[in-house]
Amino acid sequence: MKDETIEKVKAETADWGYLAELPDEADGFTLDREVHIHGDCYDLFTYENAAAHKSTTAYFHEETHEYKLRVAYGLISFCRIEYITHDFAEFEALLRKNFADMLHDMAVFNPDTLGSIVRDKGILTWEFGQKLPAELEGFTRYVSPAEPEKITNGSYVVLDYVDFDLESSVTFYYNIYRDEFYGEARIWNIPDVNYTFDSRTLPEFEEKLQTFLVPRLKEIRGRAIADKDKVHYRYE
Repeated sequence: MKDETIEKVKAETADWGYLAELPDEADGFTLDREVHIHGDCYDLFTYENAAAHKSTTAYFHEETHEYKLRVAYGLISFCRIEYITHDFAEFEALLRKNFADMLHDMAVFNPDTLGSIVRDKGILTWEFGQKLPAELEGFTRYVSPAEPEKITNGSYVVLDYVDFDLESSVTFYYNIYRDEFYGEARIWNIPDVNYTFDSRTLPEFEEKLQTFLVPRLKEIRGRAIADKDKVHYRYE
């Protein structure tokens, strides 16, 4: 990050009253008030629930010259578009208005955050989804269809199997704009896309899960284990 960017953000956030007012603990999240600079991101503060693998970070993004709010659920990280702004005063106003409720909704599933299209699709009451095992091929079910997570660009995570030790997962989404289910894997947190699970209807998606879910989980685990030494060498 450029020195002039650091100085700009320091000047705009000096003696930030809102940050001083934030509670150290909220809804199971712990506040980190320390500034962290990595790449082109200047992190202002972070709330994290390590046990739940969830966090949210307010930051300045040098690439776009905007203040943003980053949210992480498991291995999935994205920006909440309603907080993006070039103006620091506006950013604070958005945080004051919405942040506490957003953090609570991260801690406790709130069905009111779901659109009517998701409800009408039958995902929350999907019988097959309710019977999916909590553990499968060494992965843990992190998101269940009964409690989908809204992310961005009209997509919801409807099912997510994760191995946090391997930083690997197999995740399934529903996009309201395309009216489509689709899947994505992560191997050591690097996306791996295929189109095997693309489906227009819940019955079609269910059929593909019955046929291909276990083989896909086995494949991702095998590839993650095979890459383990390479990843550890890269981190050293």
